[in-house]
Amino acid sequence: MTTKILPSLANGFETECVQIHDSSGKFSEMNHSLLATRSQLERRQIRETYKAMYGEDLINILHKSNNEEPKLSAALSMWMLDLHERDAISAREALQGDDTNYRVLVEIFVGRKSSHIELMKRAYNSRFRRNLDQDIIKIEPPHPYQMILVALATSHKAHHVDVSRHVAKCDARRLFDTGVREGSGAIEEAVLLEIICKRSIPQLKLTFSSYKHIYGHDYTKVLKVGNSREFVAALKVVLKCMCNPPNYYAKTLYASINGTSADKGALSRIMVNRAEVDMDEIRKVFKRKYGKELRDAISESISSRGYKDFLVALANITTSSPKF
Repeated sequence: MTTKILPSLANGFETECVQIHDSSGKFSEMNHSLLATRSQLERRQIRETYKAMYGEDLINILHKSNNEEPKLSAALSMWMLDLHERDAISAREALQGDDTNYRVLVEIFVGRKSSHIELMKRAYNSRFRRNLDQDIIKIEPPHPYQMILVALATSHKAHHVDVSRHVAKCDARRLFDTGVREGSGAIEEAVLLEIICKRSIPQLKLTFSSYKHIYGHDYTKVLKVGNSREFVAALKVVLKCMCNPPNYYAKTLYASINGTSADKGALSRIMVNRAEVDMDEIRKVFKRKYGKELRDAISESISSRGYKDFLVALANITTSSPKF
């Protein structure tokens, strides 16, 4: 069973807003598909209609309501935000914790278009009166993720619309020549970071694909002796998220569902962020790798009914929405 994104209603969303308002914040008792099945544009229209009808921001209502199911309230709040607002809040939360959640930042900088990253940075500055790039640079204590994230942030300023196979092959050979061919078994971190800085994300994807085609193995296979373990671990996460997102997200979801991940917010974050991007692909990879439907794994692991129903609805989404 799949959840289809429903078309907009010609007469607006007054009925939905009345239903939400009359629920008195008991969102576990309302039909969660009312929000889960709406597209990003429709959710924005619902939020605007609710504001016009009741004079309150629906996001604030969601935050204040549903004390019995705080995870549901938080997930619904994030789902109702525009994507760039959601990413800005996620980035700030990732930076504010006792331990910086670098995976959140990687997923944003690797998985979004450059135009979206610019909107997200503006939203971050507007909401928090801070500069995201500077906040990443100033993270203490220093971590290899910082270098990679700074390079990724710079890569989004590489305004090359078209990707070049020639450039990809040249970069792949350069990576090989400064690592494996020199016989050290180590990669030249400075060379890698320079390439990341100068290339767009689509160009980088083609580079690592070309590397595998030319040399017969993934670039991650050479990440071994001679390099910092922390740098290698960070780079592997970045490349997995960049080069094979469905596999990366399926594995991360599985770890979160089974309680083996230190990233406690991964389940809700990924379900909300990827529902309209590549949930179809993630669902297929999850079933192939673990022999179980994603929706069933969620149902079996979550006892909170409202939160479970909402995530299952997101897991069932099938949509041709554009990639962000």
